[in-house]
Amino acid sequence: MIRCSYCNFRTDPGQDPWLTLAEAKSILQQLQSQNVCEILILSGEVHPHSPRRSAWLQRIYDLCALAIEMGFLPHTNVGPLSFEEMRKLKNVNVSMGLMLEQLTPQLLNTVHRHAPSKIPEVRLQQLKWAGELQIPFTTGLLLGIGETENDWWETLAAISDLHQRYQHIQEVIMQPHSPGSQQSFDASPFDPHQLPEVIAKARQILPRDITIQIPPNLIQDQEWLLACIAAGARDLGGISPKDEVNPDYPHLQEQALREILQLGGWELVPRLPVYPQFASWLSDQLLCDRISIS
Repeated sequence: MIRCSYCNFRTDPGQDPWLTLAEAKSILQQLQSQNVCEILILSGEVHPHSPRRSAWLQRIYDLCALAIEMGFLPHTNVGPLSFEEMRKLKNVNVSMGLMLEQLTPQLLNTVHRHAPSKIPEVRLQQLKWAGELQIPFTTGLLLGIGETENDWWETLAAISDLHQRYQHIQEVIMQPHSPGSQQSFDASPFDPHQLPEVIAKARQILPRDITIQIPPNLIQDQEWLLACIAAGARDLGGISPKDEVNPDYPHLQEQALREILQLGGWELVPRLPVYPQFASWLSDQLLCDRISIS
């Protein structure tokens, strides 16, 4: 069976019906009064040659368009896409993303043996196409899935090289592997005490205009969360009731994060899913819908 062995939100075809536009509208209506700006459009993958692929992409497009209509800013991360699929979704997204994870091909023999979309060249191609299409992009590394330290630096260097060519990477996520209840991958969690050192090295490799993001719900010790920030992380991702990618690890909510950050002399500041310097990259369709980025 084709699947990512550490994925905790995947379902088999037919087991979980696609979200309808009516269901999405009901959810979005509940969020309109809750100071929410970003809607993450997340999906498991549909095979590129599946007869359902076209309908799947159209549903993603329609969900993004609905979010815009209701006053939200969509950010889509649905796995590898073709160039034309990315071009289409650019019209209804202020930014997009895909984790590079690790570039080493060795993982195709272990943790990624049943996940052909994890081929490093496929994921690297997404970052290149995003640059060519001028799509503000988020990517990142997954730490602790069988790679080496040198693999980290190689992957970060590849991200740096592409960004220096296209200037399109907004954030790089440093995500520690955190075992979940649905995954088949049997490995220990990544030691969060290693993260500050990894982040400090990443800060040296990546251009200064790329922000390093860490997921605070995967760093259980507030002392080490503050150490990660001191080492160079400046983004804590989104805040929502549930982490869809890591559902076993609830997000820390705003007040809890504020209190932790105050201990280290830091302040929690909101941001949009697209940085202001990328406003000119927004599609004509988004601009016509009077999306304001300031």
